[in-house]
Amino acid sequence: MAKSYGTVSAEQKLKMSGLAFVQGLASGALPLNTIARTLGYDVAEAERGRVVVTLVPTDAHLNPAGTVHGGLTATLLDSCMGLAVQSMLDTGTSQTTLEFKISLVRPITPDTGPIRAEGRVLNCGRRIGTAEGRVTDGKGRLLAHGTTTCLIFPS
Repeated sequence: MAKSYGTVSAEQKLKMSGLAFVQGLASGALPLNTIARTLGYDVAEAERGRVVVTLVPTDAHLNPAGTVHGGLTATLLDSCMGLAVQSMLDTGTSQTTLEFKISLVRPITPDTGPIRAEGRVLNCGRRIGTAEGRVTDGKGRLLAHGTTTCLIFPS
C-alpha cells in the first residue's frame, strides 16, 4: 500500500490501541506525519515494543560540514523510540516525549546508504515509558544511539 501523509483524527485515534495505530503507520493504512514526508523517512516495521524507521540520506540532509545533520538523526531516534512506547499502550491512551538523549557515534553521509533506526521499549508503566534506540547502516554498524522517557496519559 502506498504511503500517505497527514494526521489521524483524534476521534479515530481514540478507537485504536497503540499497537494498531503504529502498525497502521507501517502498513500505510494510516497517514505518516508530515515531517516524515519533509525528511524522507518511513515507519517500516512495527510490533509490540519495537518500531523501525528507515531513511536514505541525501544531499538535502547535510549540515555545512557535509555530513547528515544531527537533528535528522535525533528525529529518527525520537520517532522510533516514541512509537515503540506508543505500541505498548491501550486504547484511549497516548504518550509524548519528556526527554531524550542521543549519542552520535559515526558520521552519516549520502554514501552511507540506507539507515535504520530501531526503537525498543525498556519499561512501560501507567505514567512513564522508557525506550532505547539504535541507528545502524546496511552493514549493521552503529551510527548513533539514544534513550527516551515518555509521559503516558489518557487521550
